[in-house]
Amino acid sequence: MKHILCMLILFGLCSTSIAKTSKQTEEVELGGLVMDQSISRFGYQFYYDFSQLWRELPNTSGVNITIKETVLPRAGTRLDVRMNRRLVYSTAMGRRGGPMDERVEAALFAVMDAMASDRYQQGSPDLAESGW
Repeated sequence: MKHILCMLILFGLCSTSIAKTSKQTEEVELGGLVMDQSISRFGYQFYYDFSQLWRELPNTSGVNITIKETVLPRAGTRLDVRMNRRLVYSTAMGRRGGPMDERVEAALFAVMDAMASDRYQQGSPDLAESGW
């Protein structure tokens, strides 16, 4: 009996909270996503710096960025930046790191260039679907 009473109370609370949120629906626009697949502190730092700059970019909706780090034995790591599953930027990081700001800016510029190129190709009237 107690379980049924608890279930009814929880159901009542959930239904009132759902009704309140459905009345207050607002459009929320999500920009592009930045996914982190790094494994070292240098990779995490690269991801953090890149994501801070990514927030400032306009018109990033529909663009997904993946930062993936691969270990290179006895050499360090390799960071790949992929835009919508396409490799856009790659850099090697030594075991001692190095200047991070220049690499982050270079990656951001490479992504911006790829975004512009991608949008131009989609909107260009010169490129027919058939290829002719």
